[in-house]
Amino acid sequence: MLRIGILGCGRIGQVHARSIRALEDARIVAVADALPAAAQALAARAGAEVRDVDAILSAEDVDAVIIGTPTNSHYAQIMGAAKAGKAIFCEKPVDMSVHNIRACMEVVNATGVVFMTGFNRRFDPNFAALRARIQSGAIGAVELVTITSRDPAPPPVSYIERSGGLFRDMMIHDFDMARFLMGEEFIRLHAVGSALVDPAIGAAGDVDTAAVILTTASGRICQISNSRRAAYGYDQRIEVHGQRGMLRAENQLESTVEIASETGFRRDPAQHFFLERYEAAYLAEMRAFVAAALGGAEPEPDIQDGLRAQMLADAATLSREGGQPVDLAVL
Repeated sequence: MLRIGILGCGRIGQVHARSIRALEDARIVAVADALPAAAQALAARAGAEVRDVDAILSAEDVDAVIIGTPTNSHYAQIMGAAKAGKAIFCEKPVDMSVHNIRACMEVVNATGVVFMTGFNRRFDPNFAALRARIQSGAIGAVELVTITSRDPAPPPVSYIERSGGLFRDMMIHDFDMARFLMGEEFIRLHAVGSALVDPAIGAAGDVDTAAVILTTASGRICQISNSRRAAYGYDQRIEVHGQRGMLRAENQLESTVEIASETGFRRDPAQHFFLERYEAAYLAEMRAFVAAALGGAEPEPDIQDGLRAQMLADAATLSREGGQPVDLAVL
């Protein structure tokens, strides 16, 4: 039985708590949050205690921690948990600073603790099945990966201002997915972006519409497009083109019902947001973390994957701001 402490009782902390409660080999021992009411509410639902972060990190009855706090607190919590010998699940991004992530890696590697980065999309049943078919050789060598990710509406500008920007906050998931599917590291990146959805996002120094082209040493290409607006729901699609064919994972719709009439064929819109779209992925992700923490499997994605995705996000920000491609080998 893995005894878990949850750091951060906001939306993502609640998602992970629901997943843990569905597992037979894990339970929530304690929770912590800067807002006492949030901690108390989650503790009541989980049958756990409310403690402060330091108490959870040092507790003998806590084997692992889920870090779902604001990104600027991750570094100290990772360091504290690793030095205490606790398994760590950390939401993306691991840290806004590549230097800090590398420092965390040193401690994680030195202590030998399990560390998983929260790139939940790897665990989506459709995306996982797509990758399995790539690895089985279903379409031969991969030549072109196309990833589309569009939110139904932008977050508040107050969130944008502290998010680190679209590439670090939103597209970082797609950077991880690109690496997951391509199976070869990228050596060059070119990013463009505009504020087309909300001028206030541009005034805050960010973009809400962006595209990135990545290339590998062998010449294989990945193209990623993001938008903070999609009138038809949460748009999450992947297409992989190879030498012998194509693999494609489509959107999850509100239902599979289709109506046909004299006006044509109509289907339901895509599911509205990530909580419903990736519900199965969050459960599978937490099951994988618990298995790794109990010694049954290697953690994946690990802290190295968190570092690589952050490096790509930083490079995309640099490319967009400078208007030029970035050679990733020099970073």
